[in-house]
Amino acid sequence: MQNYYYIALDICSFLIPFLFSFEKKWMNFIRFWKPFFSAIILVGLFFIIWDIYFAFENVWGFNNEYLIGIRWFKLPLEEWLFFLLIPYASNFIHYSLEYFFPKLELSKNITQSITIVLFVMSLGVFTWNLDKIYTASSFGLFALLMLFQMLFQWKYARRFYISFIVIYIPFFFVNSALTGSYSDKPVVFYDDAENLGIRVGTMPLEDSFYCFSMLYGSVLLFEYFRIRWNYSKNMSLQLND
Repeated sequence: MQNYYYIALDICSFLIPFLFSFEKKWMNFIRFWKPFFSAIILVGLFFIIWDIYFAFENVWGFNNEYLIGIRWFKLPLEEWLFFLLIPYASNFIHYSLEYFFPKLELSKNITQSITIVLFVMSLGVFTWNLDKIYTASSFGLFALLMLFQMLFQWKYARRFYISFIVIYIPFFFVNSALTGSYSDKPVVFYDDAENLGIRVGTMPLEDSFYCFSMLYGSVLLFEYFRIRWNYSKNMSLQLND
């Protein structure tokens, strides 16, 4: 049964947000599926290519004991599903918070200040760790994202910075499950020569910045599609808004 460990984790993480997407009394989230899935898939493709490259370079790998055995380009089926199901569940939390707490957002100045601090910090880590490929790539991408956020001051960060704190709670438990907190061996293992060696529980620190970039990137693209394709700009409005 342990061969179903990773795929069960994927499905369980996704199931509740997926089912709640069909309710029609509140968000009626399925009305946004076209731009939402489009954003997740496009951003996910970038991260899958990154994942494949790192798998071939042995920056990380996957324990066959916890997999059903189907692989493409060294990535197990479960990992492919991860890039679809986990962003869906995570960003569903973000938009649920937007719906139920529409006034929950940071001021423009506070958001910009946080962005500047995050940019300087991540740029410093990137600059001093160019010899560690996972550290350099995860912090480098995050720094680039923060640079664009500083320049364009996208309003979505005012909510997402708060949402990510909430999202991080289930993300921590899911990633901990993948990195050995609740199993005899990790499902995903890392070459620590390519990261800082700092762990949040059992997961590398870099995973947190990797996650933020993937999720916020999906939010930005979703918001772009939502406007471009004339979807509602207000999550709290119903189907006929």
